[in-house]
Amino acid sequence: MISNGAARWMSDRNLHYGWVVAATTFLTMLATAGAMGSAGVMIQPLHEEFGWDIADISSAMAVRLVLFGLLGPFAAAFMNHFGVRQVVTTALALIMGGLVVSLFMSEVWQLVALWGVVIGVGTGMTALVLGATVATRWFSKRRGLVVGLMTASNATGQLVFLPLLAAMTEAYGWRAALTVTVAVIAAAMLLVLLLMRDYPADVGLPAYGDATVSKPPKQDYKLLATLVSPLLALRDATGSATFWVLFGTFFVCGLSTNGLIQTHWISICGDFGMAAVAAASTLAVIGIFDFFGTIFAGWLSDRYDNRWLLFWFYGLRGLSLIYLSVSGFSFVELSVFAIFYGLDWVATVPPTVKIAAEQFGREKAGLVFGWVFAGHQLGAATAAFGAGYFKSDFDTYMPALQIAGVMCMIAAISVRLLRKPGSATMVPQAA
Repeated sequence: MISNGAARWMSDRNLHYGWVVAATTFLTMLATAGAMGSAGVMIQPLHEEFGWDIADISSAMAVRLVLFGLLGPFAAAFMNHFGVRQVVTTALALIMGGLVVSLFMSEVWQLVALWGVVIGVGTGMTALVLGATVATRWFSKRRGLVVGLMTASNATGQLVFLPLLAAMTEAYGWRAALTVTVAVIAAAMLLVLLLMRDYPADVGLPAYGDATVSKPPKQDYKLLATLVSPLLALRDATGSATFWVLFGTFFVCGLSTNGLIQTHWISICGDFGMAAVAAASTLAVIGIFDFFGTIFAGWLSDRYDNRWLLFWFYGLRGLSLIYLSVSGFSFVELSVFAIFYGLDWVATVPPTVKIAAEQFGREKAGLVFGWVFAGHQLGAATAAFGAGYFKSDFDTYMPALQIAGVMCMIAAISVRLLRKPGSATMVPQAA
């Protein structure tokens, strides 16, 4: 393992150990994204092999997304109580266990139990709250950029993994694709055990951008207090209009990304005669542009009024979804959508984290953002089930795309309800 002395040696060489922790978190979230992304390639194979209704399969995926979100605030509390490394290691073990056992499932209830509950809990413990916690603990400067990197790893990984998993599924079956995902998760667990640390003080360093080492906050190590702390944070946060705006807009964020496009994209494209691998490749293009778009959004969030950033991000995403719903899904039209939508896939996360940290403080930011992220996943679950309902009952996904587009436009307008943090114009802020 990396010793504290080695960490200080790296700092002396102008490489702050926080960047090592950030890189480890980046790769961990990238790996768990494989487990999240594999759900998108399983819908049709499970339907064909077992005859399960798409709405039933979508329901299991919706349960996963709900737990993925609801575990966020409790994941932050567990990280405060048990430590980031221990929580993440346990979560990765849960994901691996769920994936392995699901290779042998044969009933819908098993799909719900494994993919809905076990994998939902595991991925929920390594969701965006992990990235937000690492960024707020280890970075005072460049925090928005780090959040952008973390977000890009999670979202882009889900999309970039899809072509590989789709090709594996088409050539060798969905079980072979899940086996590859298990191997990636195992590699991530090894990295966490070797490199992850809980606080900068654990290696004798200040947070990046600070001049002095800050002691980790004293925790109440009673388990009941740990379980109650997210509820207390929620009680305090609900008295703020900022919380409700962030929660509502993040609900729309999940509605228009994970639950709709990520979960149903291959089936949506299949309605227009596109093969699964080609559809997954389009998602990979979205993922590539998302990587750069989200990092750029993080850079912008360190410098400009985050309310205006959210206004444009939600508004442009809504326009792209409405455009897609009236397009003919030709190569040119899909290319335009992939580039435009990809740049905006989760660009909303860095400004949202920045606003939450500024409004609620560094120590509570992880818990509050966990509840905001719960809204994101409730929106994702709504779209995952709702889009499956439209497909099953009306044989089309287009109304789901249109509804998501309109909701994004509403979210863009609601962001303007947030209290002005400083000046009225988008002037550079201290990074």
